[in-house]
This record gives sequence, C-alpha cells and structure tokens, in this order.
Amino acid sequence: MASRLVLVIGDLFIPDRAPFKKLLTPGKIGQILCLGNLTDKETYDFLRQIAPDLQIVKGNFDVDAPNLALSKVVTHGSLRIGFTHGHTVIPPGDADSLLITARHMDVDVLLWGGTHKFEAYELEGKFFVNPGSATGAFSTGWFPDGEEPIPSFCLMDVQGDVLVLYVYQLKTDANGVENVGVEKVSFRRNSSQGVS
Repeated sequence: MASRLVLVIGDLFIPDRAPFKKLLTPGKIGQILCLGNLTDKETYDFLRQIAPDLQIVKGNFDVDAPNLALSKVVTHGSLRIGFTHGHTVIPPGDADSLLITARHMDVDVLLWGGTHKFEAYELEGKFFVNPGSATGAFSTGWFPDGEEPIPSFCLMDVQGDVLVLYVYQLKTDANGVENVGVEKVSFRRNSSQGVS
C-alpha cells in the first residue's frame, strides 16, 4: 500500500476557534482518525471535506452520537494503529494503563486523547501519541497553574514499519504573535518484534 498522510485530531470542542483550518486542505490527507469530542455537525462536515475516509471514536462529550465505537484499529503499512478518546483509560493518561490498552487492542501504535496536551513516547516497543486539542480547548486537571493548552494536531506518514509523525502546534511568543511550529518524531517497529 502506498503511503498516505493520516490526520490525527481530537478534542475539538470549540468549532469557531479553529486555528489550523487553512493548513487542512482537501486532497492532501488520505484518512482522518478523530479521537472524539467533535461536539457539532459543522466540524464533522468540515473534516469530511478534508478526507472522505473519516474514522471517529466516541469522546466523553459526544452525547449526540451514541453509536460511535469507544475504540478502533486501522492498519497502515505493517503497523496496527489503535485509537480511543482516552476517557475509558483509568487513570487518565497513565503510561501503564495505556500500555495495557495497547496490548488489549493488539496494536503497535496507540493514539489517545482526553488530556488536551500533546504527548508522544515509546514504551516497551510500542508508540503512544496524544495529538492534544486542535482548538486549544481548556481541560481541568491536566495543566499546571498559569499554563494554557496549546492547540495541536498530528499528521502521520506510514511506510512499511516506519511511522513519521509531524506535530503541529500553535505557539504564541512574548509579544502575542501566533506561529505554527512543526516537529518531526519517528517510530520504527522492531522487525523481530511481533505485535503482542
């Protein structure tokens, strides 16, 4: 299968604050993995315009979408990628709990949301990614006093057993000027490692 860009996005909540809309244009993204909390039809329609292959899981505020799955698995290259909102992971964002979830889902990569804060790390041969909140929606309990959520999303490019993650974050400098920063993180599944 040829490589295609996969948008990883979640915890949108505030549809009128969409700082990345200009970057997300139709025709460049092959699939969207939405980690929940879309909360409105307009945002759903916008995402469908970007890529017709829109995969969504239920967030804790997606009350008008009772039939959405809590988690899903897709395959890109030789990687199995699981995704969930994260509100069913107890304690929330806990590395050991996420590792148990990844093992239960039988995946190489686990995408989760709920904390509104970007994270990416490897643990026991698996790769864990939280894209944060695309709108910078506030969340209680996840940020130290005085720290604001940073709007963010991720693009994944998977070729074989290599995943390249591009992290987009809207940062504000000391003068209040907003700029989009992009970081690159790579993960390669060990070829001798099977999915456990």
